Amino acid sequence: MKSIDPVALTQELIQRPSVTPDDAGCLDLISKHLESMGFVCHRLPFEDVDNLYARFGTSEPNFCFAGHTDVVPIGDKSRWSMDPFGGEIKDGYVWGRGAVDMKGGIACFVAAVSEVLSSNYLGSISLLLTSDEEGPAVNGTVKAIEWLKQRNEKITYCLVGEPTNPTELGQMVKVGRRGSITGSITVIGKTGHVAYPHFAANPIPPLMDYLQTLLADPLDKGMQDFQPSNLEVTTFDVGNPTTNVIPAKASAIFNIRFNPVHNGASLKTYLNEKLESVKVRHQSDLEWNLECSISGESFLTHHETLRKLIGDAVAEVTGKTPEFSTTGGTSDARFLKDICPVVEFGLINKEAHQVDEKVLVEDLYALTKVYKKILQSV
Repeated sequence: MKSIDPVALTQELIQRPSVTPDDAGCLDLISKHLESMGFVCHRLPFEDVDNLYARFGTSEPNFCFAGHTDVVPIGDKSRWSMDPFGGEIKDGYVWGRGAVDMKGGIACFVAAVSEVLSSNYLGSISLLLTSDEEGPAVNGTVKAIEWLKQRNEKITYCLVGEPTNPTELGQMVKVGRRGSITGSITVIGKTGHVAYPHFAANPIPPLMDYLQTLLADPLDKGMQDFQPSNLEVTTFDVGNPTTNVIPAKASAIFNIRFNPVHNGASLKTYLNEKLESVKVRHQSDLEWNLECSISGESFLTHHETLRKLIGDAVAEVTGKTPEFSTTGGTSDARFLKDICPVVEFGLINKEAHQVDEKVLVEDLYALTKVYKKILQSV
């Protein structure tokens, strides 16, 4: 069996402009490679999202690599010094959107599998890929997991190939994540002339009061393995084009990344209690609307066998002892942890979502070696 070059495959994947939820042919390319190795591939379309579950072998353990082929938009193309969908090699890097997040990681896993399967491999290997991770994440991994459950398909261990290392390959393995809840708050008052405020009800100060109340006190001080929870206001919108009119409506959105001191339900209660305490300080004829959306709960993978398996492989290939961390944003690991032990290890994350995203060629080869060592040690 001919081994697959992770650099060439990274280039090919980047050249497919798979902005969420458009897969742009990435899964076709990956399926073609996997089927040539003996994988059974299942395409799982849900709504406008295409997904793939592929498996080699039927025995256990079943080691699964999970990830996403979709990428975020490129933004202003004129700011890129290279074609964002060119996949060109320059100065020792492969350039393009998705190079590190996470087409490079997917290419490394496929390449590692091609090398491992060149000899007799005991056990099973699977891939679970979606084109919905950078988007709403409702028609991707979540629904694929339900499909797996319906078929009684078991995954023993899972590695998500998200970029996890701050600046150098081998620095960090993610063994958990904080949860995420988004709040959307709207205050509706009464429009009027700024010279006659007693005839109006300005919604801006009450909304500011609520946000300042939320920001006044820390949610917690953090805990073992987790940073403190933090609340960040991400938008504040009035949409008032004039300077002498009190607006009728003001709205804001905020996000909380929370550790296991809290859960989504407890934070919803907390946010509503704070809202009630603020309402009494303002006009009673204001209309308040708070909506909360939980995109994931916090979790920590305690599975020592999996943690040691990944840590040892990383150390052997890179010469570094990786930190086991829960820092960073969310990933599809928040869904996969419900069906199996899951950790994350991939490329360097400082380039993710940036203009001129790129990955070192040498890192692609090194990451392939890490993934190969993991598979050989399962």
